[in-house]
Amino acid sequence: MPTNYRGSEATKKMVSEQIAQRFGQDEVQNYNPYANCMTFRQWLAAGYRVRRGEKALKSITYIEVKDENGEVVKKYPKTVNLFYEKQVEEIAS
Repeated sequence: MPTNYRGSEATKKMVSEQIAQRFGQDEVQNYNPYANCMTFRQWLAAGYRVRRGEKALKSITYIEVKDENGEVVKKYPKTVNLFYEKQVEEIAS
C-alpha cells in the first residue's frame, strides 16, 4: 500500500537518520517513504499492526491555512508519527 507521502528531502533525511540509529546504517538504503514507512492507521488499512512497545519515528509536515480566496495565510508545523516496516507485523486472518 503506497503512502500519501508529500514530504521534503529534509523530512526524508530526518526519518533516515532515525532509521540508521535504530536499525543500522545499512537499513537506510531500504527506506522508501512512498512504500514502507507509514502512520499507524495506514499500516492497519494495509493489514499490518505495529508491534507492542515500538516507538514512532518522528517526522514534521507543514499545515497550510488558506483564506476564502485560496491564498495561504499561515503555515504551522505538525508532528507525524511514522512506523517503519521492521516495526510492524501482518495481521493474521
